[in-house]
Amino acid sequence: MTKDNLINHIFNHNTAETLPIPPKTILLEEGKIADRIYLIRKGCLRLFFYNEGKDITFQFFFEGDFVASFDSLYKGTPSLFSLESIEPSEVLFIKKEDYYNKIEGNSSLRKLYEEKIIERFSFYQHLFLSRIKNTPQQRYEELLKEYPNIIQRVPQHYIASYLGITPVSLSRIRNRR
Repeated sequence: MTKDNLINHIFNHNTAETLPIPPKTILLEEGKIADRIYLIRKGCLRLFFYNEGKDITFQFFFEGDFVASFDSLYKGTPSLFSLESIEPSEVLFIKKEDYYNKIEGNSSLRKLYEEKIIERFSFYQHLFLSRIKNTPQQRYEELLKEYPNIIQRVPQHYIASYLGITPVSLSRIRNRR
């Protein structure tokens, strides 16, 4: 079974629901327990949390991406972050119970789930090391190279937050190019 067929199997009409979402809609609030997995059909979502009253963005998701607070979903613990739409979006979602029932008896679906978890872990590891090793300029250059669609679709203040800098610093970096 191909990856697309697996995804269609998970998010079929019997268990998944389509949800149109206006911009700036919170799908999961920090501190709440996640009970859904989303597949983005159209649009852009971001993960963020609050630190000392500041909104810190740490990941963006686009068409074809799965998104959930996997830790919260799996453990039943409060989410450490919020999930919000950045632009008008459309997602399919499946409830936790339905999702785990589907992957429980299907090794291909279980493998896809594990791949997504490993991809997420790898992304976070890369982000963590980049914040330690790289300058803001280097982080911006890396973002341009690896994720050019973020620069085109995401507001500057979210990009600055993601890079760990102020919007003014981001403007300076962009003007140096």
